[in-house]
Amino acid sequence: MQKPEISIIISTYNSEAWLEKVMWSYEAQNFKDFEMIIADDGSKQPTFDLIDKMKSLIHYPIHHVWHEDNGFQKSQILNKAILACNSDYILMSDGDCMAREDYVKVHIETREKGYFLSGGYFMLPMSISKEITKEDILTQRCFNVNWLKSHGLKSSFKNNKLTASGFTEKFLNTVTPTNASWNGHNSSGWKTDIIAVNGFDERMQYGGQDRELGERLFNYGIKSKQIRYSAVCLHLDHPRGYKTQDSIDKNRAIRETTRKENLKWTDYGIKK
Repeated sequence: MQKPEISIIISTYNSEAWLEKVMWSYEAQNFKDFEMIIADDGSKQPTFDLIDKMKSLIHYPIHHVWHEDNGFQKSQILNKAILACNSDYILMSDGDCMAREDYVKVHIETREKGYFLSGGYFMLPMSISKEITKEDILTQRCFNVNWLKSHGLKSSFKNNKLTASGFTEKFLNTVTPTNASWNGHNSSGWKTDIIAVNGFDERMQYGGQDRELGERLFNYGIKSKQIRYSAVCLHLDHPRGYKTQDSIDKNRAIRETTRKENLKWTDYGIKK
């Protein structure tokens, strides 16, 4: 098989309805030379059935990387997915983030040696998340702010994420106070750089494990570029039952050590 230009890792866990919408959003991409690696943190049979169905309906190859359910172990499955990537360049997002048609193209055209790319997301309320259909995705109308407003979206400065282009887009990327961190829902980087810092720290469960990877990349000498207003993904709403204060506190302590000791490597990553 010819090596794709980019590998896209999509994380999921027992969320077939959202994952299907996300997979259709990648079918609509105007850049086509990619593979999808589904990093599955222990989903049950319905997710397997969905992936089998979608393989015959979409143009891009899918590799399903799965391990048994052992609680929230996203860092572990992401490391397995990284190793499964066939491309030199990796884009990471989530199974609840639908990509606008130019999403992959933006990551491809903005990539640069010595950098990773940091994007954001546009959060949708649950009511709109449920309403969006396959046709809404393939026609791209669900990315149109007027269509979203007609379905209940309120006016907000954040709506600029959907409408900014040209000078405005570049200006907002420059002046945004949001750090250009590694965000698990919308970031990309070179596989060699991610491997060089040993991937994700598998001690970390929910709460900042993506940022900690980015902090080690910074310590390794990699810089970041902000594409918050350029690479647009719509975040479908869902409950977060895996979010616990213990997990957040533990991860915060690990990140503090990474910063204080200027760590470039974790002993709890891809290589044990």
